[in-house]
Amino acid sequence: MKAVILAGGKGTRLRPYTTTIPKPLMPVGDKAILEIVLAQMKKHGFTDITLAVGHLSQLIEAYFSDGNRHGVKISYAHEDEPLGTAGPLANIKGLDEDFLAMNGDILTTLDYTKLMKAHKASKAAATIAVNKRTVQVDYGVISTNARNEVEKYTEKPKLDYQVSMGVNILSPRALKLIPKGKSFDVPDLIRALLAKGEKVLAYPSGDYWLDIGRPEDYAKAQEEFREEMFL
Repeated sequence: MKAVILAGGKGTRLRPYTTTIPKPLMPVGDKAILEIVLAQMKKHGFTDITLAVGHLSQLIEAYFSDGNRHGVKISYAHEDEPLGTAGPLANIKGLDEDFLAMNGDILTTLDYTKLMKAHKASKAAATIAVNKRTVQVDYGVISTNARNEVEKYTEKPKLDYQVSMGVNILSPRALKLIPKGKSFDVPDLIRALLAKGEKVLAYPSGDYWLDIGRPEDYAKAQEEFREEMFL
């Protein structure tokens, strides 16, 4: 099976670490985060992998090469200019079957095999892995009617949301809606699919999930990572 891993971001929220090291090569335990992702890909049968690279791409290519050392086949799609989280897909050849598209800085125990099976069974154009998150509002929230009369006062409510995990399965027909050479994000693609009347499936996951985007997230990953848990 095929997978595209987005590994071209500058990781600005993790500076100064990412000034000289691309975020996918940031170590978690004794492995780079992208190395953990690739091991999971192999485990679940995704062995034909394209890395969409940009920032410090030469370091990523030097580290992973053709993927032989990691038991997978790796090719590279280069971005001269940032193309967002969906834009690079328009330039990758051979995506003629349902494929996995995900960010390269995610630490999760998500079962990618089950995700693909759910997508195929649904015949959706796209499937988004989602995780539940609770947001604590630090203020008293006022609800009013059209006359500004208070109807409800909730002190510091907790709001539950389903959020994207940055892991998606896409069908080839979804690629037709991605403009070439322009910055285009996954939310743009999902909105375009919905506007076209295409079926988009959410795949709820209760698995461990951490997007390593901020220093506090990276510190948490270092604290909680156990190789036997993820590999």
